[in-house]
Order: sequence, then C-alpha cells, then structure tokens
Amino acid sequence: MPPAPRRVTQRDIARMAGVSQATVSLVLNNRADAEVRIAPETRDRVLRVIAETGYAADPVARRLASRFNRIIGVFTYEPAFPSGSRDFFHPFLLGIEEYAERVGCDLLLFTSAPVVDGRRRIFHRDNRLRLADGCILLGREIDAAELLRLNRDGYPYVAVGRRDDAGGPVPYVGTDYAAAVRQLVELALARGHRRLAYLGVDATAESSADRWRGFDAAAPDAEAARRLTHPTRDADAVLDDLVAGGSTVVFVEDFATAVALESAARRRGLRVPGDLSILTLGDPTVPVPTDTAFTGFHIPREEMGRQSVEVLTAVIDGSADGVQQRLLPCEFVEGDTLGAPDPAVDRR
Repeated sequence: MPPAPRRVTQRDIARMAGVSQATVSLVLNNRADAEVRIAPETRDRVLRVIAETGYAADPVARRLASRFNRIIGVFTYEPAFPSGSRDFFHPFLLGIEEYAERVGCDLLLFTSAPVVDGRRRIFHRDNRLRLADGCILLGREIDAAELLRLNRDGYPYVAVGRRDDAGGPVPYVGTDYAAAVRQLVELALARGHRRLAYLGVDATAESSADRWRGFDAAAPDAEAARRLTHPTRDADAVLDDLVAGGSTVVFVEDFATAVALESAARRRGLRVPGDLSILTLGDPTVPVPTDTAFTGFHIPREEMGRQSVEVLTAVIDGSADGVQQRLLPCEFVEGDTLGAPDPAVDRR
C-alpha cells in the first residue's frame, strides 16, 4: 500500500504564506494579540493557503486553545544536551516536538533545577512547573517520591517509560520490553540454544526489571539460564565467565557492552555467532561505533514521544478516560549475531 500522505501542519502553512507560525495561529483562532496587528492582506493570504491545502486544525488544538496556555513542559532528570546522552533523549524530543506542533503547543524545557550527582529534581526552590499546562517527564529513573507529590498536587503529567505505582496510578507511555525479550529468547531456543545467559546493568529502573521478566518467563525451557551483571567488569572478564559457564547465547541489556563483548570475542578468535551468539536488548544510549549488525530490537522512542504528548493533552483538557498507561511494541531486528550453536563444541 502507498504510504499515507503527510499531514499539513501550521509550520507548512506559515512557510507557504511567508509568515510566522504565530501569525497562522492567530488567524486560525480568529484573533490578534494586543500588540500585533495582522494586515488584511496577510490574513487573506494565510486563509487562501489554508483553503488550497485543505488544512484542518487538530481537534485537540481547538480544545486547548480556548482554556489553556498551550505550553507543554518537558523535564529531563539527566541533562539533555551533553554529547554522551544525546542519542538517548534525541528521538524522544523529536516525537514530542512533532506532536506538539500538530496540536499547536509550545514546548518549555525546564532547566532551572540544579543538577546534583548527575540528576535533577522537579521540586526545588525555584521550580516553575505552573508556567506550563502539564509536563512530560523523561529519565532513565524517575523519583517515586516526586511522582507521589505530582499525584497529590493534581498536576497534569505523563512519564515516558513504565513507572510503578506512586500513591496512585502513574500515566505513562512505555515500551513492552518483557514481550520483546521473550520473543528473542523463544527465537534463540528455536535455533537450538539451551544454555542462556542474561547480562544486565544492575539497575533498579522499571525498564531493566521488565527486560529481565521477559527473559525469566521464557528461560524455563532452557537447560541452563544464568543472570550476570556488568557494572564494572571489563568485557574479557565477562567473556571468561560466559565461556566457563558454557553459554551459547547471551542477552545483553546495554548496547555498548554488547559491542565490547563482540570485540573481545573476535580478539580471542571466537566466532560470533558460531561460538557465541550475542543479542542486544535495545538501541545505543551513547554513541558506539561498530560495523556489526546485532540481532535484537529497536525501541520506538519517537513514537513514545508523540504519544506522550497525545496522552498529556487528554489529561490537560479532561478528555482522558481514566489514567492512560500505554506500552508500545518493539521492532525486531534480524541482525547477524544469532545463529545455531556449534554441536561440535562440548559445553558441559
């Protein structure tokens, strides 16, 4: 089937009419700011482009326009812009920006909170949450005490990623890691693997817990399944552990660790996937150069960003039917690092 045509946005209208997006918004809402006068010929030009393109304002935008500031806050628990984390936050922010534009909202990135030990806190002396109609929360781990306070204060928010109960249900848009990992384990079992290893990051985040839960649900069909952590050990030490345990396939939570492990195996003369299959449980969170196409799955980060704005606007305008909690499916990546175990190798 041909792809669906791209939706015309206010940005498109502004470009075609040769005006600012703010001018388009004022024309669409049939008003003018006290300090901004829209010339009749400008208004006519904008209306003509709207008619020619068949543009229709998003219904959510119309609901928000009458009662709210149409400002959506974005709060990141870790700094969003250092080079080491840009690959983690960037896809989320792309999706957030895209849907915010669609519904005619501006984004306000909260940056005044001090960074302590690499993390921010929402509630501090100068917090400005009330400048926005609601807020999207981004972070590898989100403070449960702050979620509890947000729930208690009745402030509209949506967490990106599944979050545990915080004195009440938490609205979120997350990823179904458990199902994605379970699919990979079942695939490895179907390829003949019976000695499995899971290499985690020793973290308390829900995303880590969900990955392990998916592995643990499918692993009982294996002859042996071990859980390892890799907080400080180098790749060679991990490889020694895998070889000593006779593992034929390892499921690696952190992408950079998988790259290091594959390089260590290659230096040692081991074949990947002939001697050891390596599966990755997500995308890189930091830039990691590699020519290897790893078998695993992609996380739908942009779509999570888009849907987080969709959920938040429903919370803000009161149209949400209960607390929204969405888990999106991951996209399987075939890759080149999963094969059948070599029957000639004695792994007892």
